[in-house]
Amino acid sequence: MIPHDDFASEPVPGLPARPPLGEEILWQGRPDAFALARDAYKLTWFAGYFVVLAVWRASIIGTTFGEGVLVTLPYLVIGLAFCAMVYLVALIQARSTLYTVTTARVALRIGAALSVTLNIPFKQVANATLALRQNGTGSIALETMGDTTISYLVCWPHVRPWRLAKTEPMLRCIPDAQRVAKLLADAAQTRLNQPVVTMAHAGLTLSAAE
Repeated sequence: MIPHDDFASEPVPGLPARPPLGEEILWQGRPDAFALARDAYKLTWFAGYFVVLAVWRASIIGTTFGEGVLVTLPYLVIGLAFCAMVYLVALIQARSTLYTVTTARVALRIGAALSVTLNIPFKQVANATLALRQNGTGSIALETMGDTTISYLVCWPHVRPWRLAKTEPMLRCIPDAQRVAKLLADAAQTRLNQPVVTMAHAGLTLSAAE
């Protein structure tokens, strides 16, 4: 699992280098901007807060309907502007992100201001968890093995929420998540079951990939 700063131009979109011979790109995608704003940036929570605040303000004043509208209008305008800013941040984050699944690994090119790529070989993935919504968008969290430390703050929001002790990278809020999860599972299973030929002093040794 190798963090990589991507200030130079990418030879292949989403990857810091061209894939080795025999490795193929199976899927690439980005988060859905609205789903990211809703799940990671809590857009609906903020919208609900401003609506409740406006209704509460109108109720304690106890004026006529017309005056109530005038009282609540500033709160609704401020709330709308704030939610628009939240969505804009999520949109920028989504467009600067590119997830890649290959026949050997998962790569996450993330970061709006500072672009970083995480390369996660299948042999370092202990488990993958899919959180699916009714509209088909979902997130795939990767539980990793080994001693490599991943910064929760650097990778947020592309991490499983509240897993601070052991950060789990996440393909977050992607469309058609169930299909991508199956593709990832099949590719990982194929890779881990693929024989590897290694040279020994007295000849060839055939062993299973870890």
